[in-house]
Amino acid sequence: METNCIRITLNRGEDRRIKGGHPWVFSNEIRELRGERIPGVSAEVYDIGGGFLGTGYYNPHSLIAVRLLSREREEIDSPAFFRKRIGGALELRNRIYPELATFRVVHGEGDFLPGLVVDKYGDLLSVQILTAGMEARRGAIVEALVELFSPRGIIARNDVAVRTLEGLVESVEVLYGEIPEMVEVEEHGLRFRVDLAGGQKTGHFLDQKENHLMLKGMAAGKRVLDCFSYSGSWGVHAAAFGAAEVTCLDISERAAALARENAALNGLEGVVRVEACDAFDRLRSLKHEGRCFDVVVLDPPAFVKSKKALKEAEKGYLTINRRGLELLSEGGYLITCSCSYHMGREPFRDLLTQAARLAGRQVRVVEARSQAPDHPVLLAVPETEYLKCLVLQCV
Repeated sequence: METNCIRITLNRGEDRRIKGGHPWVFSNEIRELRGERIPGVSAEVYDIGGGFLGTGYYNPHSLIAVRLLSREREEIDSPAFFRKRIGGALELRNRIYPELATFRVVHGEGDFLPGLVVDKYGDLLSVQILTAGMEARRGAIVEALVELFSPRGIIARNDVAVRTLEGLVESVEVLYGEIPEMVEVEEHGLRFRVDLAGGQKTGHFLDQKENHLMLKGMAAGKRVLDCFSYSGSWGVHAAAFGAAEVTCLDISERAAALARENAALNGLEGVVRVEACDAFDRLRSLKHEGRCFDVVVLDPPAFVKSKKALKEAEKGYLTINRRGLELLSEGGYLITCSCSYHMGREPFRDLLTQAARLAGRQVRVVEARSQAPDHPVLLAVPETEYLKCLVLQCV
């Protein structure tokens, strides 16, 4: 791919965050731009004194005007660049998970490739190209992926709203080879069917795989409620770890059907019961029915898509956590999650404190966790840590 390279100079003092390791330049931080303002064009960024800060790509239509890919003067438009950068990310995963066939290969800024997500499902790849800069380099990315993985197929799960902020359309398309209607993956010895084309996110919630192991011991012989269950990962793990009974709730009949399939795939259909229903409403009706559970899992989709939506989302988190705590037996556990970056870790704890007070329950934090290590977090980029997972016990 051939592009021009524009030169961007920042306002005085606006280089501090960049020099501290953050890769984003906002549009109001730019003092001068030399070159043609083409979405996705390569850009070299300088401070007010002419000091070089890095190479990235520019989008005139985005509030985040520049995303840096390198701190060097480097050609970022070739398959060789992506082969090197993705290869480095793969090396990290191979050290962390030397025996796994399914994991996240590229986690955007966490792997110095902002705007790109790549998940590996055996010999298939599911990618998300989230920015105009990465969209402009799609051909180079696919070529690098084919060289590195020799995959059977690559699918782009670009049906995400964030693309509209970049002036891009939402779509799902096969970029290479063939994608089967359903693929089977393994997690901790359990089998799960994954819908790569129509499932949530890229098909499976790979970020929770380490957290699922918390259920070992906790779920044995217990009654477990899995809310917002999607394909049943939490519920199937609970059943496999010896739960007496598991109830899964999801508003999507398609997701509920997939959860039933996954339970049956592991010979656990006699333990796992799946209801297609609104979890908010069902949590309330379960209380009215006098139901009680020893473990309640709350792993909802992202309620907070932006800062503007935070207040409304807080109400949702407060409601489900209060209702979840009300259903817990004495000594029972609430595993509660938020995958919304805008819901910070401390505000989430404060919200849970309020939920416990409204539920009339005394709780303690047993464990606080985050996303799996194949979703690496850069200390200089707090946006890379989005998942909060807390285990609370009613005492």
